[in-house]
Amino acid sequence: MKTKLLLLLFVVTISFGQQRTCGTDAYMEKMLSNPELKQQYLDLQKQFESELERLTNAQQKRNGSSILSTNVTLRIPVAVHYPSVVNSSSETVKSCLRLLAQKQVAILNADYNATNSDISLWSVASASYPGVNIGNMDVSWEIATQNHPSSSGLSNGTLAVTFGTHFLSGADNDFEWAGYCNLVVRNISGGILGYSPLGGSPSQGMTVVIDNNAFGATMTGTPTSCSGYVPSAPYNKGRTLTHELGHFFNLYHTFQGCGGSNCATTGDRVCDTPAADTPWYDCGDPGIIFTNCGTTQLTMNYMDYVQDVCMYMFTAGQATRMMAWYNTISSQLQTNVLANNDFVKNNFSISPNPNKGIFSIQLSEVTDNYSVIIIDALGREIFNAEYNQTSDLVQNIQLENALSGMYFVTIQSKGAQITKKIIIE
Repeated sequence: MKTKLLLLLFVVTISFGQQRTCGTDAYMEKMLSNPELKQQYLDLQKQFESELERLTNAQQKRNGSSILSTNVTLRIPVAVHYPSVVNSSSETVKSCLRLLAQKQVAILNADYNATNSDISLWSVASASYPGVNIGNMDVSWEIATQNHPSSSGLSNGTLAVTFGTHFLSGADNDFEWAGYCNLVVRNISGGILGYSPLGGSPSQGMTVVIDNNAFGATMTGTPTSCSGYVPSAPYNKGRTLTHELGHFFNLYHTFQGCGGSNCATTGDRVCDTPAADTPWYDCGDPGIIFTNCGTTQLTMNYMDYVQDVCMYMFTAGQATRMMAWYNTISSQLQTNVLANNDFVKNNFSISPNPNKGIFSIQLSEVTDNYSVIIIDALGREIFNAEYNQTSDLVQNIQLENALSGMYFVTIQSKGAQITKKIIIE
């Protein structure tokens, strides 16, 4: 009876609910029809399989303990492109879209490092999924600020965000932006929210494409400045990009199939994600969605199809698989496009932390200009200020009506930026 009820709910969801749709499978079918691209893809996958085996063996030797903690945060250069926004648009429009891009990157950093506020839901849900642990990549996605392609017209110290100049006419790659993690935001036909290559290659200027109605988080303040690019519920929490970048780092959907005797080579190729053969579109209570594979569907996983507000975790096995792909392609990433954050890191400090919403940003030396942006764990901007030509070494911040929780304070200065976490009690 319970199974029939769940099946009925599933049919109702499909019939009447707005559904997440990913275009990765169609993208791969088209890409692999090109013999040259197919061979390049197979060569990379062969390298990946060797690296994944190496990481898995190392993990087994450590009795299952994480092999991802190297005390070095992986820095990945990001470029964001709005091909449908003409370059002659007003600075107000451009500033709004840059802010939207920064919000989205902040969401990525929270999701991939398991610092998102809703990860706390796992403490209750985990009882229904024995053997499943949270994955943490220890990665920093950063919008590039240095040594931009000459064709971009961007100067050093400015964010790698383009308007109407690259990835035009629906292009999915641009060799001028080789070496970046390219994010393209544009209208996608057919109701698709996004797509990505399964195992992306930065050296080929490949991109992750996100629909303009699913990029970033719902904005407060001046949303009209981003007209046409304000994400729509229920996909307005920035999780579409979290999902699609999972594909770029070689993750399959969790509903890839029931698999066979070897979980590492069948289904979604990850052994700690319960097998499933059908996506789940709506929000379901943990532990009650049963699959045709005889398992409980991991509905809160980023690689399923649930709504943004319901997905909040990668598994440890998925993190290992993504790390293996990063190790495979890391040499393809540009190394000179990210600002040296040492100045910001060493010159700025925040205290007290934790706090009650009142704290200070302290400088060790005077700097001409810097800005402070504070975003909550849902990607909403709650503070934005620029400090120009000030000799003050202390800036007191007071967040009125801030709720208890985790917040991200991004400080930008001299073309560099750093993000610090604070806790408001």
